[in-house]
Amino acid sequence: MKLLTPRARQRSLPALAQVETETPRQRTHQLRSVRRGAAIALWTLPAAAIQAGMLVLPGRGKIVFARLYWASVCRLLGLHVRVIGTPARRGGRPVVFASNHSSWLDILALGGVLEGCFIAKEEVGRWPVIRTVARLGRTVFVSRRAANTGRESSAMRDRLDAGDNLILFPEGTSSDGSRVLPFRSVFFSVAEARTDGEPPVPPSLARRPLIQPVSVVYDQLGGLPIGRASRPVFAWYGDMDLASHFWRLAQHSGLRATVVLHAPVDPAAYASRKALSQAVWQTVAEGAAALRQNRPVRPALHPAAEDATPDRPAFA
Repeated sequence: MKLLTPRARQRSLPALAQVETETPRQRTHQLRSVRRGAAIALWTLPAAAIQAGMLVLPGRGKIVFARLYWASVCRLLGLHVRVIGTPARRGGRPVVFASNHSSWLDILALGGVLEGCFIAKEEVGRWPVIRTVARLGRTVFVSRRAANTGRESSAMRDRLDAGDNLILFPEGTSSDGSRVLPFRSVFFSVAEARTDGEPPVPPSLARRPLIQPVSVVYDQLGGLPIGRASRPVFAWYGDMDLASHFWRLAQHSGLRATVVLHAPVDPAAYASRKALSQAVWQTVAEGAAALRQNRPVRPALHPAAEDATPDRPAFA
């Protein structure tokens, strides 16, 4: 058995004290995660029953309650959502909110701020529990297969024609939170006019939606601004497991997301779907970059597009 000298024993005492003090702290963090998970589960059970009833009733109850549900989940998780800008409301036209995507938290943050149905990949419709919550929220599921693009675009336009707004993640996947991936222009086909093969709609409903760019960044952890090293606490991408990610995230306090609602864009101001996609991406990416750098952010007024041609209809 190796004996420590008095000087070595003195040097080891701070390390031993640190271990002893870290254990209760870790247990406190784990208890916080358990408490938050249980609170969200207990809220979700009655909320699902209420929303199921709202779906069979006329009116806006199903829309308003869905927003209340997500806002409540944010509070139970300890996530404060700061909003800069206002949701688009112009002439009664439906709105497609186009946002960057770095985490499952985006659903909570945006769902508690915006009134709209999410567009999600079809895999989500097969996840246990999550699929039930998504369907109660009237999520539109889409695949990444080109053969289904026309049918899925028609389904999204049906929602818009019915008066619903849509919440869209045009990156097509989640990122690591350090950048905004290029937007896929196919997601903006929802702003195109219906083709001859699709069922007609009354002229009062044949209005193209406005597109509102949205930047979302998780910018505080423990009440302090975060940097690149802390972004994995929030970011959920690749093959990350949802349950383990929630377990780690829910142990933290002082969580904050900032949502910037930029000025809405009229698709008629752009010559093509590609031009519209690029302009919206530029606005979202610049807003997200400013938030990551902890710089003051104001909603962009006029997304730039080099080949925009306001004189003729888009996608003509």
